[in-house]
Amino acid sequence: MKHIFNKGTNEQLPVLLLLHGTGGDERDLLPHAAMIAPEASVLSVKGNVNENGMARFFARLREGVFDEEDLIFRTTELNAFLDDSAREYCFDRSNIVALGYSNGANIAASLMYHHEHALKGGILFHAMVPRRGVSIPDLSDSPVFIGAGKKDPLIPMEETSELIRDLREAKSHVTEYWTDGGHELRREEVDAAAEWFKSNFPKDKR
Repeated sequence: MKHIFNKGTNEQLPVLLLLHGTGGDERDLLPHAAMIAPEASVLSVKGNVNENGMARFFARLREGVFDEEDLIFRTTELNAFLDDSAREYCFDRSNIVALGYSNGANIAASLMYHHEHALKGGILFHAMVPRRGVSIPDLSDSPVFIGAGKKDPLIPMEETSELIRDLREAKSHVTEYWTDGGHELRREEVDAAAEWFKSNFPKDKR
């Protein structure tokens, strides 16, 4: 998968896995990572799916309706890529926190739904429920921050609330942050995520 790896100054911190939204690329979330965890290493990935010239992490049948078969395949593909990247760049595979927006947040959630210990935690901006009717692994050691807009035209509040319930039922400690905005990623969400990261992954922790 096309990607960027930038080694951080504090290798004790989790590696931030950056996952862009539809139409983005591996450079999109680098400024946000610098705001949230400037000392952390970063692995920023570009989605392998092309939808009318726009990069995505998995296919969809139409707006808001995922191609579940492709979602499962791409989630497994991404999980294997993380295994390979940990070996290539010599970082701790068990210490990765996803930072995803929209489509990227959805595949990050899918990693947590389908693969035990795939992520140490997640920052999910404007995410949806990736799949229903599946048994989610124990996420008691994987805290999650969810940023959402109360007026998001693509993701109803009920959808976000269902995602939060799913994660909490899987024992994840979920922090939710709601803005009065829509589907756009707001600075206040990023600032709140930065505080969440500092609280959950203190830089002096050994």
